[in-house]
Amino acid sequence: MLIRNYRDVPAIPYPGNIEKRVVIGPTQGAPTFVMRIFDLPPGTASPWHQHDWEHEVFVLAGSGLAISDEGETPVGPGDAIFIPAGEMHSLKNNGQDTFRFMCLVPLRGESTP
Repeated sequence: MLIRNYRDVPAIPYPGNIEKRVVIGPTQGAPTFVMRIFDLPPGTASPWHQHDWEHEVFVLAGSGLAISDEGETPVGPGDAIFIPAGEMHSLKNNGQDTFRFMCLVPLRGESTP
């Protein structure tokens, strides 16, 4: 068993002045999935993109918008988001504090936004 505090994981710069922390991934022995924590400063957004895998997002802190072709949906702490494969999407901080969320992807999804 491995237990890590995300604060102990060095932040990696991510496009758009965003910080990413790979909390659990192949380096920690996870062969299938990757758990990442993202910090979006106020006014920033993840790139508008899509990919061929699903991913799950869990909002930890702050407020934001889950954006898709269907529109914008407000999200906040405790909200879980399912993004199907192939769906255009972005997450945006629309608040005054850091928008922090956990994002789970398959191993092949770690190297791309």
